[in-house]
Amino acid sequence: MSRVALVTGAARGIGAATVSRLVADGCRVMALDSCEGPPLATEQDLEALAERHGEQVVCRVVDVRDRPALEAAVAETVRTWGRLDVAVAAAAVLRGGRPLWETSEDDLDTLWAVDAKGVWNVAAATVPAMLAGPDPHGCRFVAVASAASDRGLFRLAAYTAAKHAVVGIVRGLAADLVGTGVTASAVSPGSTDTDMLRATAELYDVPVDELVHHQLIRRAIDPAEVAAAIAFCASPAGGVVNGTVLHADGGFTG
Repeated sequence: MSRVALVTGAARGIGAATVSRLVADGCRVMALDSCEGPPLATEQDLEALAERHGEQVVCRVVDVRDRPALEAAVAETVRTWGRLDVAVAAAAVLRGGRPLWETSEDDLDTLWAVDAKGVWNVAAATVPAMLAGPDPHGCRFVAVASAASDRGLFRLAAYTAAKHAVVGIVRGLAADLVGTGVTASAVSPGSTDTDMLRATAELYDVPVDELVHHQLIRRAIDPAEVAAAIAFCASPAGGVVNGTVLHADGGFTG
């Protein structure tokens, strides 16, 4: 029986790469994205993902701030494929460019709602389905954190706070799941070749190469490389990464 996954932030970047990797590993995937449009992903991005993968992937426009919509997507996943084994919370936005005391309340609220509470909502919607499924011991919850979950980043205090919260959510969830077989972990990417990296460079008014230089590998990480780390954490063998963070950051935090 094929394993079944749900991925948020799936229309492009690390989310889209994760969908592709999970499909290559034999999973069926419910791919969700808010598709709010530039600078975020569009419905055309999500449609292109569906076209690439055919019947292996079902795509839906869902915002992680909308818990009832997430619960409906989980219910559709279980109706369609009979189970849910993996949840990957990859949806995130970036706001910043000012010191903490000049950061707007709107930016803080958006980052908290999407990057932190969005992960909470995905966990709350998906974990009950995993626990009720045929093989909880093979089920995995994986959140995409950031190098900002490990250290403070210049003029990104609100983003840093939200990503630290992602790690806290995962650790608390893993503790709640003790004895169930379901595990929870986070993958922390560094400077990855995505639109978010280019947006970060614009906030700092520096070339992308300057951000990449802080990683020991001295290059941008390919989204597929981060997806491989996520796929391991999402696999049956990946249960050893539980209640903690797998740093896929090219040596940025090393």
